[in-house]
Amino acid sequence: MIEAKSFLWKAEGKVGVITLNRPERKNPLTFESYAELRDLFIELKSNKNINAVVINGAGGNFCSGGDVHEIIGPLTKMKMPELLAFTRMTGDLVKAMRHCPQPVIAAVEGVCAGAGAIVAMASDLRYGAPDAKVAFLFTRVGLAGCDMGACTILPRIIGQGRASDLLYSGRSMSADEGLAWGFFNKLSDKVLDLSIQTAKGLAAGPTFAHAMTKKMLHQEWNVGVDEAIEMEAQAQAICMETKDFHRAFEAFAAKKKPAFEGN
Repeated sequence: MIEAKSFLWKAEGKVGVITLNRPERKNPLTFESYAELRDLFIELKSNKNINAVVINGAGGNFCSGGDVHEIIGPLTKMKMPELLAFTRMTGDLVKAMRHCPQPVIAAVEGVCAGAGAIVAMASDLRYGAPDAKVAFLFTRVGLAGCDMGACTILPRIIGQGRASDLLYSGRSMSADEGLAWGFFNKLSDKVLDLSIQTAKGLAAGPTFAHAMTKKMLHQEWNVGVDEAIEMEAQAQAICMETKDFHRAFEAFAAKKKPAFEGN
């Protein structure tokens, strides 16, 4: 049973919904929420009741990044071993998001900055509201743009030149830019509704196959084309052994819609 203290968590059928819930501060992250989000995504790796995840923020904003008073201030007083433990812990959140088998959808409204931009970036799908503004603002606080995997993941989403622009400048990317550049999959005035509806569709689909797709999307980054084709041949052969594959064929033959069960 998933429990959360530093943000809201609820299950809508097979969809888990995370709501960052400090709207008066535009939903900043704290030491506790970083760790709790990491632990939640680690737990989801073995959770059979949740097939897709949506993450959003309360009060019209996604997340303003690390809390200035509760994180940035204390960090200025830490020594290297503590600093490295913190930066590794934040990176572990991104790793946990990538390694959980469920597709993760970010529903982005308003401010999406710093670590908030990273959480959106690390999601599998991103839907934005027209007022969304995404800023990888680390250089504006004297840090490098290479935070929590940004220098490897962001260029793969929007391209090296565009990622360089955002990571050097720390400027905000508008919703329209994000859509044109491929950061956002779609824009919507009802971005949370769209995200949950998409998640429900994924959750009702062949979830074993979705998990395999996610695994391959991440594992094939660092291999050649021939190796990737062989990896996909093995992955697809595994999927062909599942009951869902047989259910799909039987439904097609009977001219019915398949009812997938994730096995």
